[in-house]
Amino acid sequence: MSEEIKIKKSSGNVFLDMGFSEEEAEGEQLRSYLAYHVYSLFEELKLTPTKAKTHFGIDADDVSRIQEGDFHLFTVPQLLLLLKRLNRNIEIRITPSDEKVGHLQVVST
Repeated sequence: MSEEIKIKKSSGNVFLDMGFSEEEAEGEQLRSYLAYHVYSLFEELKLTPTKAKTHFGIDADDVSRIQEGDFHLFTVPQLLLLLKRLNRNIEIRITPSDEKVGHLQVVST
């Protein structure tokens, strides 16, 4: 009565593995990476919604949503603005691709 378990190697993008188109998957992964960085900074700085509003001018509801992992309402531009308000520099670098189509990626230091 044992069933065979099929294991499929991940593409490296969970959204692609879930069936999103390649473009949608890259966009969702980008948004997720940015949201994770915002979340990590909130944790590192021990920001409460009130402190975020006072020190960084960030809406308290946005802080609560991110702390609860509710990222789906945030766009990439909104997340970039939050990172900027959290005193982070953001660089967008455009380079030629060796592949037929380029790709999006986040590199942080």
